[in-house]
Amino acid sequence: MSDVTVQSVTVLGAGSWGTTFAKVLADAGRDVTMWARRPEVAAEIRDEHTNCGYLPGVRLPDRLTATSDAAEALAGADAVVLAVPSQSLRTNLKSWRDLLPPGAILVSLAKGVELGTLKRMSEVISEIADVPAGEVVVVSGPNLAREIAQGQPAAAVLACADHDRAVAVQRASFNSYFRPYTNTDVVGCELGGACKNVIALSCGMAAGLGFGANTMATLITRGLAETARLGAKLGADPLTFAGLAGVGDLVATCSSPLSRNRTFGERIGRGETVEQAQAAVGGQVAEGVTSCRSIRELARTAGVDMPITDAMYRVCHEGTDPATAGAELLGREQKHEWS
Repeated sequence: MSDVTVQSVTVLGAGSWGTTFAKVLADAGRDVTMWARRPEVAAEIRDEHTNCGYLPGVRLPDRLTATSDAAEALAGADAVVLAVPSQSLRTNLKSWRDLLPPGAILVSLAKGVELGTLKRMSEVISEIADVPAGEVVVVSGPNLAREIAQGQPAAAVLACADHDRAVAVQRASFNSYFRPYTNTDVVGCELGGACKNVIALSCGMAAGLGFGANTMATLITRGLAETARLGAKLGADPLTFAGLAGVGDLVATCSSPLSRNRTFGERIGRGETVEQAQAAVGGQVAEGVTSCRSIRELARTAGVDMPITDAMYRVCHEGTDPATAGAELLGREQKHEWS
């Protein structure tokens, strides 16, 4: 696998991050075909080299094309990038499974834990595509789509138990503004990517309530602590959470107004309903709203205490007032920092 050259790449999904990662690959010299569910979006990407619904003002590379025909998109691909929301990944992949080119490297952009099964995205892909979980490459890190699409410098981590596969995708995506690193800790990278969306909700709510930098830093740090506790219980390398998939992704997602999860949380903190907050993020998926439910269940199953995640679940799904949830977090039993 280390000698494999990834030249032809298919990106399944034409949202913000899928389109941005397709641009990254094309700017790295790959031949990229995107699949878009709506024919008009595929036509815009192919003919106008824009995707104004998700990345207004961004011109896409000429070598990037698109189609709404999945079979056409997947034909001859060396790598297939799955760029659909975490909770719809299973259904979508079932429809694509028989079209996947044999031997193609499967790459996951989704960040979440599946409701019901409590599986990470690489586990869902492994099950549906009938490939070893260790062969799925996971992309994580501080990857706010709009900034990267504009060519602003950024890094990411590509995690795969089969390091050679991660290296192949690393070579295929490295360009002048995007620097990918490799990691073999898939569990840690996926949990970091899923949990940070939930912590970003809490930071947004704090901002909506009028709190400042101390509160944000506290939530980020304690959010990292509960994420690392869950990761350690499930076999992750603790060092992963000090890297791009851990603190790196947390800082970006919790502090930027470009983060849908932070924006959603801020609206809730200002007193808006869940429905109003969803409309405020343009109808795009704020993954943390769903992930707080599945991560909370995963933590309970593993016997891990995740108080911020639990608070976000109660606010988003049980109607608890954000200020009340915050007061309850502050009033918890005192303890040692690392207990």
